[in-house]
Amino acid sequence: MNAIVALCHFCELHGPRTLFCTEVLHSPLPQGASSGDISGQNEQAEEEEGGIQMSSRIRSHSPAEGASADSSSPGPKKSDMCEASGCRSLAGGHPGYVSHDKETSIKYVSHQHPNHPQLFSIVRQACVRSLSCEVCPGREGPIFFGDEQHGFVFSHTFFIKDSLARGFQRWYSIITIMMDRIYLINSWPFLLGKIRGIIDELQGKALKVFEAEQFGCPQRAQRMNTAFTPFLHQRNGNAARSLTSLTNDENLWACLHTSFAWLLKACGSRLTEKLLEGAPTEDTLVQMEKLADLKEESEGWDGSEEEEKPSSQPDVVEGQELSKGSPETSLMPDCNSWNVAHRRLSVFRSLRHMRQVLGASAFRMLAWHVLMGNQVIWKAQDMDLVQSAFDVLRTMLPIGCVRIIPYSDQYEEAYRCNFLGLSPHVQIPPHILSSEFAVLVEVRAATRSSLYPTLFDDEQSLNKYEFVVTSGSPVAADRVGPTILNKIEAALTNQNLSVDVVDQCLVCLKEEWMNKVKVLFKFTKVDSRPKEDTQKLLSILGAAEEDNVKLLKFWMTGLSKTYKSHLMSTVRSPTSSESRN
Repeated sequence: MNAIVALCHFCELHGPRTLFCTEVLHSPLPQGASSGDISGQNEQAEEEEGGIQMSSRIRSHSPAEGASADSSSPGPKKSDMCEASGCRSLAGGHPGYVSHDKETSIKYVSHQHPNHPQLFSIVRQACVRSLSCEVCPGREGPIFFGDEQHGFVFSHTFFIKDSLARGFQRWYSIITIMMDRIYLINSWPFLLGKIRGIIDELQGKALKVFEAEQFGCPQRAQRMNTAFTPFLHQRNGNAARSLTSLTNDENLWACLHTSFAWLLKACGSRLTEKLLEGAPTEDTLVQMEKLADLKEESEGWDGSEEEEKPSSQPDVVEGQELSKGSPETSLMPDCNSWNVAHRRLSVFRSLRHMRQVLGASAFRMLAWHVLMGNQVIWKAQDMDLVQSAFDVLRTMLPIGCVRIIPYSDQYEEAYRCNFLGLSPHVQIPPHILSSEFAVLVEVRAATRSSLYPTLFDDEQSLNKYEFVVTSGSPVAADRVGPTILNKIEAALTNQNLSVDVVDQCLVCLKEEWMNKVKVLFKFTKVDSRPKEDTQKLLSILGAAEEDNVKLLKFWMTGLSKTYKSHLMSTVRSPTSSESRN
């Protein structure tokens, strides 16, 4: 977690002061910082820290010279420091502490003040505010404050017993500073529990020392005999005692470094980014509806499966009989037995792959017909090749617009399917071949093996094919075409984009245009606006061109029944009609 944890103290002579802070360093230590193991005293402090535990992944402490209080340090002047170390945590010349997290190569550095002047100013301001104006009722407890410029602060103020202090207690705070407000707020429960545990341990140690001192020399009776003298004497220069003296723990700062370093690491590890999905997409809704329809059909088949079997899957049965019983294909089982591996390679893997095989102009013509909703017919002997072509091409359309008959021995009308696979001997009606609403891709045997260059290591099996794309309405090269087609081609030609990235681009483009379809559907079908208003809307949507309008109308057929019924019910509801009137 990119944050700073600091222990602050309110001094009777100097006001709020920073005693000890721990920060995270992602870069190498400053020049002169040592990386050796900590001395035996600090290792003992780590072993005897009691309830303050540190993750075992942070292996060792080491001194950091940057924490020393010298003339170049951004910290307070020496004249402002308490003589008895009330405002000081580490003695002059103490190098501080460093913990190395070998898993993440992160260092946790502890010293009295941050070395960076800007960080020192931020910590200093947070310290002053936490012990002056930003306090909760009772002056003890957690509070949140901050801004974008100086960072956001989680502060927990508390008292430590001191038999020599005014009111027998001194005021401290533990603050956590970071620039990410949302992250810090979400970490509130975690920070509150862990910091409260550190505070309880400090207060427990101080209470034992306080009770022992009160038992030996009660201060309350002595102060009553010499009224106001202790306070006046202290204001005249009797400095406050250090926290190590109040807790009687010489290894206090090593233990605090361990606790603060673990707190930073644990708080950074407990929250991870997660992709939150919003409302279901149109494709998701259509898939859910299709699954529900299949479930209803399967329930209807119970008890009458044998009677409905011949009519429920005629295409599949006929396709199987064609490949096994036809004279032209009587040798297909033998071919499959020795050429299975090659048949597996004779497939299209992506739109980019198909574009490279067919060529730019042929692919653009094919893609244009796919997006417009025209019937796409593939004639080939290899069923796997046809299936792979349909699997690739269907990614350009919403699921609700896809109707596929993967392989048939007879022509099927366009209202039944917009993707149709046929065997080579099937006769296509002449009016379909000359129609502007259909495109035919014939897969023939190549005249020479080098017809298509080898673009991939496993593409040699496609070199044996020649792909001929024809249509009654070929797309002119200078035709603008639908906007989404131009964007798809731009993504496919960008070699810096991987296949996975191109797939995500397709998803985003389809969602963008399906949102336009939804607006147009509500505007025209539900609200029944005039044509003039529709043209204005299309101009606003950036879809006023002829091809874009045709695409939107075709894609409108792919809207889910759930969305359409929702709009219709909303419009016909009484509250909606009253609001119109």
